[in-house]
Amino acid sequence: MSHQLLVADVLARVEEVRETTVELRRDLHAHPELGWHEVRTTEVLERVLTDAGLSPRVLPTGTGLICDIGSGDSCVALRADIDALPVPDGVEAPWRSTSEGVAHACGHDIHTAGLVGAALVLAGMARDGALDRRVRLIFQPAEEKMPGGALGVIAAGGLDTVRRIYGVHCDPRLQVGQVGLRVGALTAAADRILVRLSGPGGHTSRPHLTGDLVYALATLVTELPAALSRRVDPRAGMSLVWGRITSGSAANAIPSRGEAEGTLRCLDVDAWRQAADLIPTLANQLVAPYGIQVDTEVTHGVPPVMNDATAIDVLRSAAQQTLGAGAIAPTDQSLGGEDFAWYLEHVPGAMARLGVRPPTLDTTGDLHTPTFDPSEESISLATTLLTSAALLD
Repeated sequence: MSHQLLVADVLARVEEVRETTVELRRDLHAHPELGWHEVRTTEVLERVLTDAGLSPRVLPTGTGLICDIGSGDSCVALRADIDALPVPDGVEAPWRSTSEGVAHACGHDIHTAGLVGAALVLAGMARDGALDRRVRLIFQPAEEKMPGGALGVIAAGGLDTVRRIYGVHCDPRLQVGQVGLRVGALTAAADRILVRLSGPGGHTSRPHLTGDLVYALATLVTELPAALSRRVDPRAGMSLVWGRITSGSAANAIPSRGEAEGTLRCLDVDAWRQAADLIPTLANQLVAPYGIQVDTEVTHGVPPVMNDATAIDVLRSAAQQTLGAGAIAPTDQSLGGEDFAWYLEHVPGAMARLGVRPPTLDTTGDLHTPTFDPSEESISLATTLLTSAALLD
């Protein structure tokens, strides 16, 4: 089969499964599940894959699946994440979330439906004797949980015999039909920072007789990011941003407990690894003058996604041949974290950014917000890109 006939065959097969993948995406979007609780999602995926004549196996964690198609000593892996976020669904649609306060606000339903489409296409090719390789599908749970469900997949042997791995991620900045590709770091390392302060407490009229915990907490949350900027090479791109600060219950009482929680993101791997020691040291120094005790937890989340040059070449070729030369778009490194990075610590691979913004709109809403509303046209494009990458690798 010539290269052009292969492309035509892929596009025809993708069109055949388009309606199925859109319906699946709408079902998943209406029934989102948080990380490690994707029970229904896993059951739905297992049923769809089994009905296609495949033999998926549920991961030992109880959610998520791995499924091989074809035969061969080694394989290419295609990965999608299946979990949702604790974010309300603000998009009015017949398939809006039926789970209060939970939504697919990061597009994992798009990723999953796109990979199911690839599964159906590849399964059809295998039945027709047109698949000359083995492809592994990884439907991964808990991407939104630190340090990420990818580690569970790896522990379960999900990368055994895998020579390269590919994935896609929705990008609301790119128009539908565009694919963002970048060699090297695509995302940043990301950690969770939790600082707990404790002191004797007291009356706000006598702060000098106790430890002024709220003042110490305020000092810490404002000064720790600044202190980091003077202790770390600025080229490392380290950023500490707080998302939660809690303390106290009365206006005239100095509390005895307080917490600050946030994320640390970094573009440099060495600086990221040093942060676990540097942040507790700086936190102690900042609150020491106020007689307050501090306990700091640095939970390593994920390293940066480091896209392999060869894998990017495969994705570029796949996009150009099936979506057109104009599909390739430049993309910048993001400070967002993505646990696809754990796979790339073991095998080479790459993640592409998938355009999901309709041409008629300036925005689809940002990731992780209630208004995120990706175009469903992107599902077939994800299917096309993933399938083609697996066939061209």
